[in-house]
Amino acid sequence: MAVEYECCGTNFFIHILIIVLLVLFAGLMSGLTLGLMSLSLVDLEVLAKSGTPKDKKHAEKILPVVKNQHLLLCTLLICNAAAMEALPIFLDGLVTAWGAILISVTLILLFGEIIPQSVCSRYGLAIGATVAPVVRILVWICFPIAYPISKLLDYLLGHGHRALFRRAELKTLVNLHGNEAGKGGELTHDETTIIAGALELTEKIASDAMTPISETFAVDINAKLDRFLMNVITEKGHSRIPVYYEQPTNIIGLILVKNLLTIHPEDEVPVKSVTIRRIPRVPEIMPLYDILNEFQKGHSHMAVVVRRSNKVGEEPAFKSPGVDAEKDVKIDIDNQKPAEKPVKTKRPLQKWKSFPNSGSNSFKSKKWTKDMYSDILQIDGKPLPKLPEEEEAVGIITMEDVIEELLQEEIFDETDHHFEDS
Repeated sequence: MAVEYECCGTNFFIHILIIVLLVLFAGLMSGLTLGLMSLSLVDLEVLAKSGTPKDKKHAEKILPVVKNQHLLLCTLLICNAAAMEALPIFLDGLVTAWGAILISVTLILLFGEIIPQSVCSRYGLAIGATVAPVVRILVWICFPIAYPISKLLDYLLGHGHRALFRRAELKTLVNLHGNEAGKGGELTHDETTIIAGALELTEKIASDAMTPISETFAVDINAKLDRFLMNVITEKGHSRIPVYYEQPTNIIGLILVKNLLTIHPEDEVPVKSVTIRRIPRVPEIMPLYDILNEFQKGHSHMAVVVRRSNKVGEEPAFKSPGVDAEKDVKIDIDNQKPAEKPVKTKRPLQKWKSFPNSGSNSFKSKKWTKDMYSDILQIDGKPLPKLPEEEEAVGIITMEDVIEELLQEEIFDETDHHFEDS
């Protein structure tokens, strides 16, 4: 087509103005396609709830626009294609055909693609919030064409998905936000370690955190609390001591060391004469999160880890101490000769893990205060309990063990530091 309009005429400037508007409109649509479609709904929800005041305001404006992603995508692409197709038509009235093609390609490439997408890739949130009302109008204008196409995309590709991170990806993301990564992150080493530990805790089981039976300090129920045993208990520094019957793997309960304060070593009081609390049993494959939830109930902060050899007729994962009607009753077993042998302590003291100290001022739930005597081991002449034949005690796990896995660091108390320095 020949040139229709000469320079400096009214129609000439009208065509120039239309060409400029088409280039700017095409560039805006191209930039918004990259800027808005690159923002996932999860990113926008995070910014709307916990971003800076400016980001919150921008995200709240953009969220309704990008909610239907396929409809938005179709609208932006239709508008962009219409502007680019109309540009050569108006250029053809000013220059020759080959000139129209050359100029339109140059304008679209430079001002309709490269510059807008570069700007929107960095400032997409602010630009998207600014032109959100315009985009809403365009969605309604293009609705008759864009809506059927968007529904077809929904049918073929599914609705817009939320770009949620998997557990391993979240851990890597947290590490990248640590100040040790050198990328400008604000998280300290302790913060990244604890967050990573919480993410990994769901994959760990009781056997990963327990103290093996061979390394556990326990006392025989028939032993005497003489000066030697009392000194050993004091040196260990534990707040809870497991109690076994006949063999160290048959843990039947535990004693609180604070209950031994009123006992005189010269009296040689048998262990079975003091208050012995029930101790729950947990399978070695039980997740640590489930164990932590049970510890939080307040019945016990220590449990026996058992291995089941026969899975027929499995029992509940966590056996809480039973609730008995009677109050605090001290164990007194007849026809049982107290063991005369002193407790052996062959392993170095610093290798024993300290059990968590509940403390007299610790918070107690209403259920605990109501049934404070329900966790006392009561026998009343009955035989002492034993592990079922299909179960084997393999270790002891405490609240401290679970917290150590969460922190991913050892917790040392005053006793541990004392023996390490000596």
